[in-house]
Amino acid sequence: MRPPVVSIIMGSGSDLPVMQHAADILTHFDIPYEINIVSAHRTPERMFEFAKNAHLRGIRVIIAGAGGAAHLPGMVASLSPLPVIGVPVKSSNSVDGWDSILSILQMPGGVPVATVALNGAKNAGILAISILGSAEEQILEKLVQYKEKMKNEVLFAAEELAQKNMNS
Repeated sequence: MRPPVVSIIMGSGSDLPVMQHAADILTHFDIPYEINIVSAHRTPERMFEFAKNAHLRGIRVIIAGAGGAAHLPGMVASLSPLPVIGVPVKSSNSVDGWDSILSILQMPGGVPVATVALNGAKNAGILAISILGSAEEQILEKLVQYKEKMKNEVLFAAEELAQKNMNS
């Protein structure tokens, strides 16, 4: 078993249905990852420990999902030298997700967090793969093939629709 290079963290277990999409795409690309709950508010010492040491454990990208006030991605980014991808999660106490989006997106200068769409964990996984692929040709080639497959699926669907319209 290869050691994880991506760490998926979330503020609570209720975020797992969203964050699972990042795990699924990493699995599809055969990227080893770990997944865990690290709350910025309820377990700050655990979050500090995680953020300060992730790079020492071989992690190369962090995907952090959080709802509500969503401090987890930014706090982790403030403590870690690794790229952090924030996933705003629409939670039960959320203001249509805007609180999470703005909490992750509006970081101060010097503390960048790449931010994907609300509940956009799949895109966070793809962005992590892109980051890894920038240094590893094999991963990059898999990503190129993935995007080519998506393009071909759209072209095929467009052709099918055109044929249906011609026969109508």
